[in-house]
Amino acid sequence: MMNKIFLGTFLAVSVTAAMPLTAGDIEAGKAKSVTCAGCHGVDGNSANPEWPSIAGQSTAYLIKQLKDFKAGNRENAMMVPMAAALNDQDMEDVAAFYASQKPKGGAANPDMLELGQRIYRGGIKERKIAACMACHSPDGSGNPAAKFPTVAGQHAAYSSNQLKAFRSGARANDPEQMMRNTAHLMTDEEITAVASYIQGLY
Repeated sequence: MMNKIFLGTFLAVSVTAAMPLTAGDIEAGKAKSVTCAGCHGVDGNSANPEWPSIAGQSTAYLIKQLKDFKAGNRENAMMVPMAAALNDQDMEDVAAFYASQKPKGGAANPDMLELGQRIYRGGIKERKIAACMACHSPDGSGNPAAKFPTVAGQHAAYSSNQLKAFRSGARANDPEQMMRNTAHLMTDEEITAVASYIQGLY
């Protein structure tokens, strides 16, 4: 049973001439993703746990994050200039390419498995912490229609950093503050445990 993701994205591509927006083209996205590979890996599986793996992530979520970086609704020193170079079609193409890739997944720390699983699957009722699977699904595959990301197999370090960013308010591009409302109730230990569980979920 267990653990695969995502969440942020580092893309750079040449801006194409203005034209009507079409559905993303995987081959075009592959060509445009060359500069993304430095952080996210050629196939979207990043080697550095501080950078998100985006292989298999939903196109809707990837496009939303790129637009948020470009609009200044999400901050990251590397991603903002990369997203600024992309037009809407570029985003559609790159997102289609990464969504078509296979995530490699990871493993959970056995010492944190019980706590991480409990929070992910059941939340913490007495402190009104919602179960992660309510939005991200029991298997971590997310909800593309609602633009809730796939989280299964995401690097624990990246997931932990994002949860802490939501908790502090440094990241605030979550709809209706759902992630901020949840993360601000969590301790460092709980964040570390659930991030580890997510890494092993696939």
